[in-house]
Amino acid sequence: MANNKRTLFLKRRLRVRNKLRKVSVGRPRLSVHRSNKNISVQLIDDVQGVTLASASSLEKDLGIIGKNNLEAAAKVGAAIAERAKAAGVSEAQFDRGGFLYHGKIKALAEAAREGGLKV
Repeated sequence: MANNKRTLFLKRRLRVRNKLRKVSVGRPRLSVHRSNKNISVQLIDDVQGVTLASASSLEKDLGIIGKNNLEAAAKVGAAIAERAKAAGVSEAQFDRGGFLYHGKIKALAEAAREGGLKV
């Protein structure tokens, strides 16, 4: 049976989320979404079902509208770390979704760690 890219992505996303549910222990989830043109991240409290903070390359104040490269990912990671501190969050579980931990996703996570967020 041949698996297409979408099916493999969905299987990977379910595997990551199920592992996060087992080990999260009440910590918020740092969920990343990457498209061809933009990258965004949310800090989600799954217990209460609310978003605590978010950042995206679509925001004008970051100055990277419509860009999806390593520099944009690093700026978004730094922004989410700053906003998480403002929301009173110091550590979170990193939810990469179905995306591989490589390139832009890795740059975002490392920038969030450098900003002081334990991911």
